Amino acid sequence: MAVSTRFDGLPEVRFDLLSDQCHQCESVVSMRIGYGWDSHEFQPGVPLKIGGVELPFGKGLAGHSDGDVLLHAITDALLGAVAAGDIGSYFPPSDPKWKGADSAIFLAEALKQVQRAGYRIANVDSTLILSEPKIGPHAKKIQQRVAELLGINLGQVGIKAKTPEGMGTENAVIAHVAVLLEKL
Repeated sequence: MAVSTRFDGLPEVRFDLLSDQCHQCESVVSMRIGYGWDSHEFQPGVPLKIGGVELPFGKGLAGHSDGDVLLHAITDALLGAVAAGDIGSYFPPSDPKWKGADSAIFLAEALKQVQRAGYRIANVDSTLILSEPKIGPHAKKIQQRVAELLGINLGQVGIKAKTPEGMGTENAVIAHVAVLLEKL
């Protein structure tokens, strides 16, 4: 920490995290933020899973696993928050053993990495972008399932949905997720 005088005469306190005074800066980081996103196109003949919940709809999402864009985005956000890579580095789409896999498996691995790094989830906020089906009638069930998979309270999981309105993504679902982690 350095104290100096600003141009207007008021004191200025500066924390220099790169100085010798903070040789273990990693230990002082009490919160981390992660961001993840995913997208998949609709595909006939497969079930639609979003947030670990199968939704009644005439087509599902194409993907090497079950195509659950929300769980994929949460997985990437969690891994990113602890600088542990991304979903593809753990579960490569080129590996046939992940074909059709339940995305809850991916989420469980991300949770292990978060715990190994010494953090826990403070909250998860998500936005789904899709033309159909409407998420409103299913939002509570998705929120409950995501909270259950993450081992957190309902109030720590935000589920929102928007329509793409002219973005040209009517045949896909996109998920954006932010996570906040706190040190154990």
